[in-house]
Amino acid sequence: MSDMKLSIDEMRGLMEAFSTSGLTSFTLRDGDFELCFASEKPEQVYVCPPAAAPAVPGAVQMPAAPAVAPAAEAAAPAEKKEEISGNVVKSPIVGTFYASASPDKPPYVTVGKQVSEGDVLFIIESMKLMNEVTSEFTGTVEKILVQNGQAVEYGQPIMVIS
Repeated sequence: MSDMKLSIDEMRGLMEAFSTSGLTSFTLRDGDFELCFASEKPEQVYVCPPAAAPAVPGAVQMPAAPAVAPAAEAAAPAEKKEEISGNVVKSPIVGTFYASASPDKPPYVTVGKQVSEGDVLFIIESMKLMNEVTSEFTGTVEKILVQNGQAVEYGQPIMVIS
């Protein structure tokens, strides 16, 4: 017999954490109680444009046909990998990034703000728990790399302090 009792909100929290974690399966067992989640990772498709034919003197050059990507990839904007320098603060857990304690409060930090070691920088909500993330560095906030309310992964860069 199991004493495990989960509310709908707790189950939703587990489902949200599972969907943002990158895991393909998750099972929680307690006695007779069993909760399973499973998903398939989408197959990554890489598309290379065709090589251009060598130029022939006097010939008219036709532009190369654009590579056709699957609809999901075509809809996503091209991301440029940006070099990050300085002290990078990374997410310690999977969850949702919040810049302030509540929507009506100002953010803990903004770009250009001086911070000291131990200052609260932001909150990561995971499974309905609010986890304050403190600075390991003393310096100035140079960049905030995520938006308020955005889902973040474990180890994802959140901000840069220099």
